[in-house]
Amino acid sequence: MQQRLTPGPLFDDRGRLDRPGWSTSEIRTYDRAQIAASRLRIKEWDYYCVLSDVLSDDPLSDGTTAGRPAGPYGIALTVADNGYMGLLGVSRLDLAARCEVTADTMIPLPLGRMRMPASADSGDVVVRHGGLRIEYRHVPGGRRLTVDHPGFDGGRGLSGELLLTAPESDRMVIATPFPHAPKAFYYNQKINCLPASGDITVGDRTYRFEPSSAFGVFDWGRGVWTYDNTWYWASASGLHNGVPFGFNIGYGFGDTSAASENMLFHNGVAHKLDRVHFHRPRDTYVDAPWQFTSNDGRFEMTFAPILDRAADVDALVLRSTQHQVFGRFTGFVLLDDGTRLDIENLLGFAEEVRNRW
Repeated sequence: MQQRLTPGPLFDDRGRLDRPGWSTSEIRTYDRAQIAASRLRIKEWDYYCVLSDVLSDDPLSDGTTAGRPAGPYGIALTVADNGYMGLLGVSRLDLAARCEVTADTMIPLPLGRMRMPASADSGDVVVRHGGLRIEYRHVPGGRRLTVDHPGFDGGRGLSGELLLTAPESDRMVIATPFPHAPKAFYYNQKINCLPASGDITVGDRTYRFEPSSAFGVFDWGRGVWTYDNTWYWASASGLHNGVPFGFNIGYGFGDTSAASENMLFHNGVAHKLDRVHFHRPRDTYVDAPWQFTSNDGRFEMTFAPILDRAADVDALVLRSTQHQVFGRFTGFVLLDDGTRLDIENLLGFAEEVRNRW
């Protein structure tokens, strides 16, 4: 049973999740001040991942190819206030060379002082810590991401600005409870298929992002989590026969009996899926393909890994073990009306993350 949300506040009068379910828009109102749990347990993050699916000889918009690094490539930015620990993350992804550089900066005990917006559609994120600056700003027609990290990659530095166009389109929204933890919840929005334009410079190399080949996904998360969770998430955005197409799939945390987060996006319209299962090869993340199957036969994919962005942060009581694997999806999906789309080499990622936090 996939339960659809109706408009209203996210919390009841006790500060607990009022109702679980899914939507294609921000239909429930989040108010941090109403949460029943301690500030130490509240987790709020905004994460962007932008991938450019180009080859080194693909022409730029001005018709030239000079200076373009070999592709595909990408960037990921994280701003998170997780109660007792904040995180600023910057990742440079070079899928052609199968390498990445990630720089994470920890901020002790932010406890809400990072002022994460209560909505995915309004409120800016502006964080400065030492020499690092990350900004997410709403501008007419989209979102502007700005990053300046002089110390990135041993002092090579990373800086630049991307504009993500925000077309009127559906998104994945889900409100999830946790069993046996009445104060815990997860309110999540994923916005796929955001065309990107701009430049990111790393050292003496500039990576150009153009809306014909570069697309972002925005992960907006607010919640109170239980201590030990493992989640699975996969996302991809691009073009299918010239039409925007993407998907969001995942599971592993909370009680998703009322709604899953599995959804297709085709030309701005969401198509709801039921259950999708990740079949990761045993004992490897990148040396063999992954398989994805669905209980309704509407999502069947093979995922060819390229690069594992792996991290294991161990701080005694706190630990995060992450494998975000970038690669290409090939298979087929069925839209709500039964239309079949055959997908070939769509760039995206699949991840397995265990957090004890």
